[in-house]
Amino acid sequence: GLAKPIGLVEGPGGLGQGGLATTLQDDSREAEGKFEEYGYNAQLSDRISLDRTIPDYRPKKCRQMTYSPDLPQVSVVFIFVNEALSVILRSVHSVINHTPSQLLKEVILVDDNSDNVELKLNLDQYVNKRYPGLVKIVRNSRREGLIRARLQGWKVATAPVVGFFDAHVEFNTGWAEPALTRIQEDHRRIVLPAIDNIKYSTFEVQQYANAAHGYTWGLWCMYIIPPQDWLDHGDESAPIRTPAMIGCSFVVDREYFGDIGLLDPGMEVYGGENIELGMRVWQCGGSMEVLPCSRVAHIERTKKPYNNDIDYYAKRNALRAAEVWMDDFKSHVYMAWNIPMTNPGVDFGDVSERLALRQRLKCRSFRWYLENVYPEMRIYNDTLTYGEVRNSKASGYCLDQGAEDDDRAILYPCHGMSSQLVRYSADGLLQLGPLGSTAFLPDSKCLVDDGRGRTPTLKKCEDVARPTQRLWNFTQSGPIVSRDTGRCLEVEMSKDANFGLRLVVQRCSGQKWMIRNWIK
Repeated sequence: GLAKPIGLVEGPGGLGQGGLATTLQDDSREAEGKFEEYGYNAQLSDRISLDRTIPDYRPKKCRQMTYSPDLPQVSVVFIFVNEALSVILRSVHSVINHTPSQLLKEVILVDDNSDNVELKLNLDQYVNKRYPGLVKIVRNSRREGLIRARLQGWKVATAPVVGFFDAHVEFNTGWAEPALTRIQEDHRRIVLPAIDNIKYSTFEVQQYANAAHGYTWGLWCMYIIPPQDWLDHGDESAPIRTPAMIGCSFVVDREYFGDIGLLDPGMEVYGGENIELGMRVWQCGGSMEVLPCSRVAHIERTKKPYNNDIDYYAKRNALRAAEVWMDDFKSHVYMAWNIPMTNPGVDFGDVSERLALRQRLKCRSFRWYLENVYPEMRIYNDTLTYGEVRNSKASGYCLDQGAEDDDRAILYPCHGMSSQLVRYSADGLLQLGPLGSTAFLPDSKCLVDDGRGRTPTLKKCEDVARPTQRLWNFTQSGPIVSRDTGRCLEVEMSKDANFGLRLVVQRCSGQKWMIRNWIK
């Protein structure tokens, strides 16, 4: 789900290279085992000070700012499951060392039913001795998943503001004051510290450029370029309006979070809750912003501890969000996952309570949100049909975009992934491949009959020399006919083609095509 920030320049690292070379050569089996287990170099983490200070990557202007002496206190909640002990403890030390003591009410560790022995007694003894009364541990007796585990932390928190963080982060100097100030000014703001990166192999800290947090129509999050008005304003320290959140850290007024419905407790395990919260907050009168002056560095692990089918839960949670918040645009989510809207084969649970919440809060439409908060989204409302496309002569094979850098459509055994997502639009475009959900991503290409040879090509829709070359007539269980040449898209047997099947455009011989899902 985490894409690298767009067009980013990597900043200098946080660790000197000299001493590191020897550590990295020492790649014992134990180190590899730990790497495999945690998704980062846990053995190296054990050797790094729990009290290290990371480079100050705040914009210069942030360092001159002064803040009111009467800011609200914050409860900091860390969620973990089977995390390396040194990484958890560094997160705890880091927040305590970098938050003024009068502002930090408590640190709450939520253990989402870890199996790891050292995370029980060792952790308890350590924090009770080192930080008596300041650090509390909540243990889930069964694994609830990231989303409900955060809600456990919220229930226990007693400060007026709550910050939620993964337990593999380190805090930059002065992170708390700007966040608490923005929430004090308007309690309906959800504030996201700007994220820097802790490299999972070396634990060096690299600066990430200023970014907002967006997502694709599949509701996978990614970093996006800040809004144009922010860029035009030219103040690096100003808050950045953001459509959603990546999800590893956010700070919110405790009571407001309860009033707008927390995180959807009907979501399972992982994924989607961060996007759903963004839509909901904006549609229901609040706002969400990234604060460049408040910075937190985060380890992007190579694997998630919730390793049971993350894709399935991300899909399930995405459909929940779509059904409640996205009105007519929910079709885009089904399309992005390449699943039918009726009987999608995914049980996303009961959403009636969430729909009632939306009514009660008198929230705005998703169209309003797209126009005002996330105008970079591409809209596919002109889609008539989408999904896998099969030819009657080659059952089990689907139209496929082929290699991404290639300009050829191919036939490939049907697998239902996004490379076999075909969209046919009201104006006659046939597009293949994953939805290019936003202006930051390339869109899926158009199938073209340029009249030159017998091979159809895939081109960027806007690059087609004569626009009619990209238009097709297509009816269910009928031919696919080029409006420009009158030729048909057909399949022929061929020894030297993949799987012995080749796509051609030729004089129509009556071949029939079926597409999976009809919207209109």
